[in-house]
Amino acid sequence: MSTEKPDGLTPSQTIGPFFAYALTPRAYGGSELATEQVAGEGVAGERIRIEGTVLDGDGAPVGDAMIETWQADAEGRFHAAGNAGFTGFGRAETSAEGGFFIETIRPGALPGPNGTTQAPHLTVSVFARGLLIRLATRIYFDDEPGNAQDPVLALVPAERRGTLIAKRGAGGIFRFDIRLQGEDETVFFDA
Repeated sequence: MSTEKPDGLTPSQTIGPFFAYALTPRAYGGSELATEQVAGEGVAGERIRIEGTVLDGDGAPVGDAMIETWQADAEGRFHAAGNAGFTGFGRAETSAEGGFFIETIRPGALPGPNGTTQAPHLTVSVFARGLLIRLATRIYFDDEPGNAQDPVLALVPAERRGTLIAKRGAGGIFRFDIRLQGEDETVFFDA
């Protein structure tokens, strides 16, 4: 066996499909960022549920993806001491049908650049087979008046903004699908 290094670059390792077993255990809180147990410890804010499906470029479900979320609490603070038990971080794996859900509290507005205010949102990373790096996006809420002034959302062409908006449906559950490519591809940001 040769110990010489090859000339040039070697291929990169892709993200999946092995990561879900090690990276989405219940110890991380899974997709439930604000459970009833945590609520009893004083986590303030409106409980929400976001459901969606991760779809590939052909519209087929991606059954081995991981969704990682990071968010502020209801007061717009990250990992705030005043909201005991709420870290704002969570991971959710997709089902065989590409479905995922996140149970959390609705985040508050955040300070933005140059004295602006960012509308309430979740920051999302998508990990899946075939991806060399994570995909970064956001989830905004369709009933949020602050969306009109959000400085990040304003950078997205008007006809594409809908791919970043979760829509409230029956039972108050928000719907947010992630399309990795193709028609209505979700807007992804430089990570």
